[in-house]
Amino acid sequence: MIDKVITADEAVAGVEDGMTIMVGGFLATGSPEILMDALVRKGVKHLTVIGNDGGLAEGQPANGPGKTPRGIGKLLEHHMVDHIIASHLGVNPRLNEQFADGSLTYTLVPQGTLAEKIRAANYGLGGVLTPVGVGTPMETELDELGREKITIEIDGVKYLLERPLHADYAFCRATICDRFGNFMSAKATKNFNYVMAGAADHVVVATENLVEIGEKDPDTFHVAGVMVDAVVEGEPRWQI
Repeated sequence: MIDKVITADEAVAGVEDGMTIMVGGFLATGSPEILMDALVRKGVKHLTVIGNDGGLAEGQPANGPGKTPRGIGKLLEHHMVDHIIASHLGVNPRLNEQFADGSLTYTLVPQGTLAEKIRAANYGLGGVLTPVGVGTPMETELDELGREKITIEIDGVKYLLERPLHADYAFCRATICDRFGNFMSAKATKNFNYVMAGAADHVVVATENLVEIGEKDPDTFHVAGVMVDAVVEGEPRWQI
C-alpha cells in the first residue's frame, strides 16, 4: 500500500492565500494542532475557514492560564482569516474583536445543518433538506457562499435545501492512524473530523499515534484511508 506520511510543513505547502479550509474539532478538542502551527509558519492570509467555532485564545479560562491559542484560534491570533463559517462564535474574543474592527466576517450555520452540509460534500450529495430556518431570514438570505436559498415542499411540509460545503483542504485529527490514512478519533475528538475527511480536494490527518499498515485490526478504524491524501505524525496528546 501507499505510505502517505509526510511532515506538517509539507502537508500545508499547497495552501495559498484566499483558499477555503476545514478544521476539525469543537473548541479545539479534536483540532490538529501541529497542522495549525504549520499554517502559522507558512503565513498564509485571507483564508475562509469552515469549522464548528473559532477555537480558543491564549490564556482564556476555557484554555487555561498561559496556554497558547488552540485550534482555529491560532489562525485568528495571527490574523490569517477573512471569513469563518461556523455554528458557535461566542467564546474566542479574538474573533469578536476582528469582526468589530471589520477585518473578519462570519456566517453562522446551525450546528446540525453545518455538519450535514459538509457530509453532503463528502458523499457527493446535491444537498440536504431541513426544516431549520423555515419562516426565518435564513429562508430568503443568501447562504455562506452567496448562493440563493431554495425551498422545497414535501407532503405539505416546507424544507430548505442546504447545499454542500466543500473546501480546498480539510485538516483533521486522529488518535490512531496507519500509514495509508485509515484512522479513528477517540471520544470527543471525533467532532467534525469524520465528516470533514473527504469533503475537500486535499485531506490531511495529523495523528497522535502512527501505526504500520496491517498492525491494527481493520475494525479499529472508522474512516478509510482512501479518503485521506496525507498523514502527519506527532500530534500532541489530546487535552480537554
